[in-house]
Amino acid sequence: MNLDFSPEEIAFRNEVREFIRENYPKELEGIGTREDLTREQFLAWHKVLGKKGWSTPAWPEKYGGTGWTSTQRYIWSEENARVDALMPLPFGVAMVAPVIYTFGSEEQKQRHLPGIRSGEVWWCQGYSEPGAGSDLASVKTTAVRDGDHYVINGQKTWTTLAQHADWGFFLCRTDPNAKKPQEGISFILVDMKTPGIEVKPIKLIDGTHEVNETWLTDVRVPVENLVGKENEGWTYAKFLLAHERSGIAGVARSKRGVERLRTIASEELVDGKPLIESQDFARKISQLEIDLTALEFTELRTLASEAAGKGPGPESSILKVKGTEIQQRLTELTLEAVGNYGAPYGYGMENAGNEGFGVGPDHANFAAETYFNMRKTSIYGGSNEIQRNIISKMILGL
Repeated sequence: MNLDFSPEEIAFRNEVREFIRENYPKELEGIGTREDLTREQFLAWHKVLGKKGWSTPAWPEKYGGTGWTSTQRYIWSEENARVDALMPLPFGVAMVAPVIYTFGSEEQKQRHLPGIRSGEVWWCQGYSEPGAGSDLASVKTTAVRDGDHYVINGQKTWTTLAQHADWGFFLCRTDPNAKKPQEGISFILVDMKTPGIEVKPIKLIDGTHEVNETWLTDVRVPVENLVGKENEGWTYAKFLLAHERSGIAGVARSKRGVERLRTIASEELVDGKPLIESQDFARKISQLEIDLTALEFTELRTLASEAAGKGPGPESSILKVKGTEIQQRLTELTLEAVGNYGAPYGYGMENAGNEGFGVGPDHANFAAETYFNMRKTSIYGGSNEIQRNIISKMILGL
C-alpha cells in the first residue's frame, strides 16, 4: 500500500482545503457535530456542497457522484474533520439513497435523489421499535395493501431528528404469515406530512431533543412508494445497514479528537505537571492511536474495494465495532483529562460558558455531554454484540 500522496492528490487536497476555507458557513464555525442545532444549521454546509456537486462523493457518477478515487474521498474526509465541519446527515446521502439508486424504480430515483443531493429534503429512518432493536426482524409495524395504497399502523422509536424530516424510510411487515420473520418485511418510503403520523420527542439525559417516538395510525401511502419487491425489504435493510456501519467508524473525526485530547492533556496540570507527562495517561493515548491507525488502514481497504465496484460487506461490521469502541475510549479519556471540570454539567451550561460563566476552561464545556452521548454508538446501527456474530459467521466461518 502506497501511503504517499501523488502530486495530483496533493493538488486535490489543496483545492479542497481552499474551498472549505472560503465557503464553510461562518455561523457553523466552532459548532462541531452537535445534535441540538436548527434545521437550517444542519443543512447549511450540505446545501453549499450540493451546489458545488460535492455532497455525494460515494454515489455513482451517473446519479450525481463526484467520481473521486478512494484516496480523494479519504482526503475529503480528513480535510472536513480538520475544521470540525458539520457534514451532510447520513440518513439521505449515505443510507436511503444507495437503496434507492440500487433497488428503486426510475421514478423513485428521479423524484428523490435530486433533493437528497441538494440538501433540500431531509430524511429520517424508521427501523427500531420498542420490541425490535438489535432484533430488527421482530418489527411489528404493519403495512396492509388497500387498492393502490398501503395502510400503515405501528410505532417506531429512536427516530433521530424526525422532528425536521420531510420523508422517512420505514420497515413494515407486509406478510404476517411468512415462514421466517425476515421474509415478510417491506421497505417503504413515507412522506412525513401524511395524515396519521405523530412525532413525539424523547428528551435525553443531556437535555437535548435528538430522538423521537414516531406513531403511525392508518397512514395511507401510495404503493409506488414501495422500494423493490414486496416482502424483500430485509435484503434492502441489510444493504443499507452495511453502508451505515461503514460511516459510523468515523476515523477522520477520531483522529481530530486525539489531536484535541493531546492539546487538553498538555494544558491540564496534575501535581503541577502537564497531564501528558504522566506515563499512564500517555500510554492510554498511544494505545488509542495505535488502534486508530489499524482501523484507518481497514477503512482505506474498504474504500478501495468500493472504488473497484464492490459494495461494503461484512468488513463494515469490523469498522463499526472498532470505530465505536475507539470513539467511546476517546471521549472517556477526554473526560478524564478535564477532571473535576467535567462534573458540574447541566444542559445549557455550554451557553453560559460562552458568556463567561462556565466552570473551568472552554475545552471542558462539552466533555461530559459528549461522553454520555457517545455511549449510544456501540448500540445504534446494530449493537456491537450483533456485529461480532456477523463477523464470526461471515468472515471467520464459525
